[in-house]
Amino acid sequence: MLFWIFLVGGLAARYAAGRRTLGAALLVCVPLIDVVLLGATVLSIRGGAEPTIWHGLSAAYLGMTVVYGHRTVRWADAKFARRFGGGAAVPHPELYGRAAVVDAWKSWLRFLLAYAISVGLIFGLVVLVGTLDEGAPLLVWLNPLTKVLVYSLIWPLVTTMWPGRAPEATQRTG
Repeated sequence: MLFWIFLVGGLAARYAAGRRTLGAALLVCVPLIDVVLLGATVLSIRGGAEPTIWHGLSAAYLGMTVVYGHRTVRWADAKFARRFGGGAAVPHPELYGRAAVVDAWKSWLRFLLAYAISVGLIFGLVVLVGTLDEGAPLLVWLNPLTKVLVYSLIWPLVTTMWPGRAPEATQRTG
């Protein structure tokens, strides 16, 4: 939640209020929130708190924001710049053929990286707790993360088999 508060706050300060320095300061806080979240989770567990699914969620969340956070900030910045700062519209490439296949696999590999970071952090917390039995509430997040990883593989596989064709208007006539 703080990720979104600092992101929207930073962009609103930058574009809507014209306070570029304040906006930049708030946007710098966006990745720091993840460090604070991980630190609070580790301190909580080391302090003797019984591990819960919420500790596991923080590890899963951190893996996702490490991989997708910067892209999300760039996307939101472009949207705010267009809406409040008079920025140009971001062109959306038409993906078909090889470009569509490459884009689909890059997207899936990006999620695989986020998955690996999340799983690594979850198991790191289990090691911190001591045993698999004690860390069982942390491991709950492996199920949904793995399901999303497997199900999201459908898109690049389908795109590889049927990558689409160039729109008729842009094809050369012979």
